[in-house]
Amino acid sequence: MHTRERLLHSSATHQGVRISTRMKVVSVLAPAIAMGGLSIRATAQVVATSAPISDISYEVTFTRTNAAVRRVSSAMTFTVGGGEPLLLSLPSWTPGAYEIGNFARNVADFAAEEAGHTLAWDKVDADTWRVRPSGVGQVIVRFNYLADSLDNANTWARPDFLLFNGTNLFLYPEGRGFDFPASVTVNTEAGWKVVTGMTPAGQRRYSASNYHDLVDMPFFVGNFDVDSSQVAGTWVRFATYPAGSVSGGVRIASLTALKLVIPVEAKVFGEVPWTNYTVMQIADPSYSGGSGLEHQNSHVDVLGPGMIGSPVMPSLYAHEIFHAWNVKRLRPSDLWPYRYDVEQPTTMLWISEGITDYYADLAEVRGGIVDPKGFYDLTTDKILEVEGLPPTSLEDASLSTWVHPRDGTEYVYYPKGSLAGLLLDIMIRDASDNHASLDDVFRALYNAAYKNGRGFTLDEWWATVSKAAHGKSFSDFYARYIDGREEFPYDRVLPLAGLRLTRDTSLVPQLGISSLQDSSGVHVNQVGPGSAAAVAGVQPGDDLISVGGIEASDPEWTDKFRSRYAGQAEGTLLPLVVRRSGTNQTLTARLHFVPRVASRLVEDPRASAKARRVREGILRGTTAQ
Repeated sequence: MHTRERLLHSSATHQGVRISTRMKVVSVLAPAIAMGGLSIRATAQVVATSAPISDISYEVTFTRTNAAVRRVSSAMTFTVGGGEPLLLSLPSWTPGAYEIGNFARNVADFAAEEAGHTLAWDKVDADTWRVRPSGVGQVIVRFNYLADSLDNANTWARPDFLLFNGTNLFLYPEGRGFDFPASVTVNTEAGWKVVTGMTPAGQRRYSASNYHDLVDMPFFVGNFDVDSSQVAGTWVRFATYPAGSVSGGVRIASLTALKLVIPVEAKVFGEVPWTNYTVMQIADPSYSGGSGLEHQNSHVDVLGPGMIGSPVMPSLYAHEIFHAWNVKRLRPSDLWPYRYDVEQPTTMLWISEGITDYYADLAEVRGGIVDPKGFYDLTTDKILEVEGLPPTSLEDASLSTWVHPRDGTEYVYYPKGSLAGLLLDIMIRDASDNHASLDDVFRALYNAAYKNGRGFTLDEWWATVSKAAHGKSFSDFYARYIDGREEFPYDRVLPLAGLRLTRDTSLVPQLGISSLQDSSGVHVNQVGPGSAAAVAGVQPGDDLISVGGIEASDPEWTDKFRSRYAGQAEGTLLPLVVRRSGTNQTLTARLHFVPRVASRLVEDPRASAKARRVREGILRGTTAQ
């Protein structure tokens, strides 16, 4: 997933044979035991398992009538072999979005029937329903789902449009595994479109061979634009809502970016793993910044209209598409196979997300979207971002994402993980005299782990890195910079690729706040004592709306603020608009400058021939033959 994501706010096909089952526990009351005049019951705990079901199919209904109340209807039909209780569960999260979504809270009007007769049901826990069939026959379970969450991992409706994820709408039988086939039929208005990565199986009917695939292929339903283009021998679709939101030259540029990044990313792994791929994009003024969530043959982007056509979009596309290999197929053993009932933390999210971000930058420079200086600028931005945050272990950050730390490090595994990828790439190329690279590490793990239906372990990761580097040990690097919190050894490693950091001191305008940006806005966490913001009256908990006429929803507002006011005098009046207790307030600050030492990645003109070869190999995706 690409979140806040620095901009801005990403699993797998069913490849293995192992089955993930949730260990639901129910209490079974034994006969009463007399003890000291009291009657108590001994409680035994057993693992809950649903009665078996077969012939599973789902129906999703979304019409103008549903849209008017922002609800979508879901129905699950299946065959039962008797009257044993059924335990039907809804996932609590969507893989790629590393947070518990508690989707069951959006369920309403739950009902079950068999042969036209209503069946009794109750809840086992917050997201599991126990249904009692009357005997052999066909059971239908129905519910409505509140579709008002503009989130890649959830379901969102407008008068003429619906995004839904299978994790929100498709129940599964508890304890029975996820290898069952199923179909999905979409009932909607005659003139509306349906787009999904799922395999067509009839008129607005689609099929999946297992539950993992079923819930990994989101749907667009309604009135939106969609077109297709051939890329790397496969069809790539570009679906955008609202209709007309991406048109003309901007649409052509978006499709061109896809044509440029996909082939260079496929080269890393040696294959394109899909027959078709769909970019599913929503733009809405209520959304601040932008985000992407990956799937095996599609991804869903949600963004503010101001991001359309911006330079950040190719990076977002490249990040999510690289996930089709790294995360959707190749992923840590902690995440293989997926569970849907609980958190699945891993210390290796910096590999899955952070190094994916490194490859998004590489895809841009290797594909010709940016030149080498553009690549250095992207890297510099990440260096500066990490320097401005508390020292954080990449392994700790990978684990902590599930609880969303509020000290600014919530997504540090993206930029810091990306930088770790660059340093590893350089060290591998240097140790192998540019005969191997980080590309080889990913390709080797892809073939060894994913192609054999499993995830990779931490030991396997470092062993593969070491092998590519001709046996070089990375134990010290791991201990100090991945598990540890030491500052990256830029001055030692970057010169191996003919690069160096320059450090410039300048005076920059500063508000003196710490903030968190998410889909609902920019939230002030801390206000520095005596800062310009504090003097103006900004308070923790305020939502920042604009600064000096620059909208805080703009993902580049801090850079624009510094650029616009860099030449102004100290003490210049600066209007600030904040939202406090639901009301906008305009405050007045005085411009204040502070010295800032900024690092900048540049080429070293004195680099050795070997270092230049390493640098060119990184930029072009090549190694020595």
